[in-house]
Amino acid sequence: MLRSSLFASLTLAASLLPLSGFADPAGFLETVHHHDMLTSTVPENGDQNPYAVIVAPVSSGKIQKDDVLVDNFNDKNNLQGLGTTIVDYRPSTKKLSLFAAIPRHLASCPGGVGLTTAMAMLKTGWVIVGSLPSNDGTTATKGQGCLIVLDSQGNVAKTITGPNINGPWGNMALIDNGATATVFVSNTGFDVGAPVDDAPVVRKANVLRIELAIEPGKQPVVTKETIIADGFGEQADKSVFIIGPTGLALGQDGTLYVSDAIDNRIVAIPNATTRTESAGTGKEVTKDGLLQRPLALCMTPNGHLLATNALNGQVVEIDPVSGKQIYAQWIDANKAQTPPGSGDLFGIAMTPDGKGFYYVEDDVNALVLAH
Repeated sequence: MLRSSLFASLTLAASLLPLSGFADPAGFLETVHHHDMLTSTVPENGDQNPYAVIVAPVSSGKIQKDDVLVDNFNDKNNLQGLGTTIVDYRPSTKKLSLFAAIPRHLASCPGGVGLTTAMAMLKTGWVIVGSLPSNDGTTATKGQGCLIVLDSQGNVAKTITGPNINGPWGNMALIDNGATATVFVSNTGFDVGAPVDDAPVVRKANVLRIELAIEPGKQPVVTKETIIADGFGEQADKSVFIIGPTGLALGQDGTLYVSDAIDNRIVAIPNATTRTESAGTGKEVTKDGLLQRPLALCMTPNGHLLATNALNGQVVEIDPVSGKQIYAQWIDANKAQTPPGSGDLFGIAMTPDGKGFYYVEDDVNALVLAH
């Protein structure tokens, strides 16, 4: 089922696209030349549509440091919002294993379980993952969802729910001090209805900061929640379930960058770690250009952002200080979609050495290493 890494490398060899001339400063993507298919992400139960990608910061339980965790949004029938599994790829052995199979009808999670791009692992070994569930694969039966806390053996420990959490969706940004941690997550489920033609855009999606306390040997406890941004567009969609703010990446100065998919832009939320009120939709960093409905975000070692596109198979590099879009690179050039790779890309995470990144391709349900 997997395409060969040779084909991928040949297809992508000429895919580095500078936005302007050769005088531009070199970006991170200019150093990326190889794309290696590592593994299928489909576990034994047949779950599909890999979404979140994170790299383990520590060894704990089933997980070894630098393992790559990937969750699935679809079930074996390819219905969205019904995926319940997290798989673990171990680079040292090149083996895939099942980390967690969460009960589909988890009573403490409103509507059940459909795992999203919202996932993080704490230094204390706890894994937090978002659920935006459905009963029929569409938002017509969408539940409110929750955040699910798993121990490092993959067992459900607790869920986090409340009025600020509805469809936790975007890839999490994280500050982890061990005994305390702060997670940032976007929520895209407020008042979203069925995926009819020309479904209305609802301007209610938020970004929530959740502060946690973790005592040794005990579950994380929420100590504070703050809506630090709101008013983003969210929309039910027949093909991709829901469209809303997806990517979250935290800068060293405490600025949180958010990919606003509906408005095809990246925005900045200043003082995200300390602010006590919402910044609304923040300050626009960059819009349109190479962006084609930006999804997941990550921060490169040179302080640039990488954003995966939903409407083609490119990843885009952005200087968040100047707002300049530096390069785009085709990382999924599958011509079965129009444009190539459209709808295939979701999560992205830097490798521990900062020289490459992991991403997933939905068209072949695979984890890929770019380096």
